[in-house]
Amino acid sequence: MGAGPWGNALLLLAALALVARLGQLQQWSGFQESMSPKNVNSTLAFLETYNNNSDDSYLFRVDQLLRSQVQLTTGVEYLVTVKISQTECKRNSTNSSWCPIQSKKKLQKSFICDFLVYTVPWMNHYQLWSNSCLDA
Repeated sequence: MGAGPWGNALLLLAALALVARLGQLQQWSGFQESMSPKNVNSTLAFLETYNNNSDDSYLFRVDQLLRSQVQLTTGVEYLVTVKISQTECKRNSTNSSWCPIQSKKKLQKSFICDFLVYTVPWMNHYQLWSNSCLDA
């Protein structure tokens, strides 16, 4: 006992209409600009990861926020572009919370870095998905 040729066509038409409607509901425009300090602060905490993975003798810190974008997915994704600069604090420094930018010309280094962070803030979950840096 089948639905017949018209029943199959109607079922297919209904399925296509449902897919089209769901597509309209789920449209999003990707990353959007966001300079919210709350968003930026949560992502910039991952600079510590950069410092831990760096072979440099000195620590780096954010010198300038260049761009901040946010995208809603199953959580929240932040794409932050920053200029980081080498500080005067050595890696083993006990007080590295606020180190001045390196003033000695020979030791000055800066990079432009992109950090992509995935977070589920309501579960206090933060994960660095990628980071890349180029000489500034």
